[in-house]
Amino acid sequence: MDRLTIVKVGGKVVEDPEMLSRLLDNFTSITGYKLLVHGGGPSATRLADRLGIETRMVEGRRITDLQTLEIATMVYAGLINKSIVAGLQARNSNALGLTGADLDLIRARKRPVEEIDYGYVGDVENVNTRELRLLLEENVIPVVAPLTHDGNGMLLNTNADTIASRLAIEFSHYFKVLLFYCFEKRGVLEDPLDETSVMAELSELQFVEYQESGIISSGMVPKLYNGFKAIHNGVSEVLITNPDNFFRGKGTRLVKS
Repeated sequence: MDRLTIVKVGGKVVEDPEMLSRLLDNFTSITGYKLLVHGGGPSATRLADRLGIETRMVEGRRITDLQTLEIATMVYAGLINKSIVAGLQARNSNALGLTGADLDLIRARKRPVEEIDYGYVGDVENVNTRELRLLLEENVIPVVAPLTHDGNGMLLNTNADTIASRLAIEFSHYFKVLLFYCFEKRGVLEDPLDETSVMAELSELQFVEYQESGIISSGMVPKLYNGFKAIHNGVSEVLITNPDNFFRGKGTRLVKS
């Protein structure tokens, strides 16, 4: 079975030109099929601040009203997505920038209001990999922004970690899938104040314990939740790491409890 490497990049890596450049250098060195998913929350927050629009977050997830959705679309599908595509083209890697609306790639439904009203946030319902598989066979690298659609003309802001996980799960029917979550840290830290305290492995039981104790919190929670979901649904490997180590297989590897 052919291998597909999916790299989700977010955090400060997307914001820092030097870190992003190293990530793209290492990404292009990966052999076999590959796909990149990106976030860009800090850039969206910065633009919102410049426009005087309040940013609200709950456990690492963005509350998205219509104004925030417009900002997310401009930043995610526009500036960040096309900058990454241009960076890959500069490295002789033919890339195509996409959202979930393009090619009807990812349909979602607006998250229902329960304890929290997340606004125009999408929960993924269906992933269509057919066209992406055709692109991969033509050596095109898909670069996917964290936006989906509901099939009725509405774009929805959707967590990039979730998108990466769902794509990895769907592609696992056709490829041996490796999923790398790449951000500025070397992995999941046992001590948040000690950059060297990287856990080589993390089980779901440990994840629950560290979350309850507050060691793991905020944006790391959806990353790990989606990572564990992936390894329970056909994905061969999930690694949390940084731009310098992901292609070496170094970081925190998620393992089933």
